[in-house]
Amino acid sequence: MSNIQKVTDAIVQQGMLPLYFNADEEVTIEVLRAIYKAGVKAVEYTSRGDAALSNFKKMIEVRNAEMPGLLLGIGTIKNLQQAEEYFAVGADFFISPGFVPEVAAFLRSKEVLYSPGCMTPSEIIAAENAGVKFIKLFPGNMLGPEFLSGIKDIFPKLLFMPTGGVDTTRENIEGWYKAGVSAVGMGSKLISKPLMAAKDYATIETETRKVLELIQTIK
Repeated sequence: MSNIQKVTDAIVQQGMLPLYFNADEEVTIEVLRAIYKAGVKAVEYTSRGDAALSNFKKMIEVRNAEMPGLLLGIGTIKNLQQAEEYFAVGADFFISPGFVPEVAAFLRSKEVLYSPGCMTPSEIIAAENAGVKFIKLFPGNMLGPEFLSGIKDIFPKLLFMPTGGVDTTRENIEGWYKAGVSAVGMGSKLISKPLMAAKDYATIETETRKVLELIQTIK
């Protein structure tokens, strides 16, 4: 099985992709431990600050030591240099807020999954023509399930994952699944800044487990 297929299968089976960033290395690692204990097998860390690369290296180190089977992806990749840096330290998959052709070409040559953020049919077509199979609909709350329902038939070979404003409620997640998503991306609605600030890792673990279980009943 190819690496791209392995990552795709893990995200689709999980049904959601948790994503977060915290500048503090200790908080970053403890959140990772909490969501792993909850059953997460693929997670996106977002490259949104100066500490992101060093934190991600530490995540890889801790994953290798104590979290077998966990796939670590990097998000908010906006240029080739970032992609090369995170590839060098061992990122399992890459996600962007928009479609970056040179990143797509680089990662395709390495046989690594790349999921770009797309907001229009033109962007989705450009990504598909570059060999991308897994599309991040972003921002999800601006587009809504109706957008996906309207375009899904045009892209029968693509998988879609909305990110941005996806809520943890049954109603919200069910709406997206009825529209045809393969997974949902979940950031601050799941791993919130207040919970991280309070270092409330037990609640992060509990809430993550609840959402994973909820999605299995919806799927």
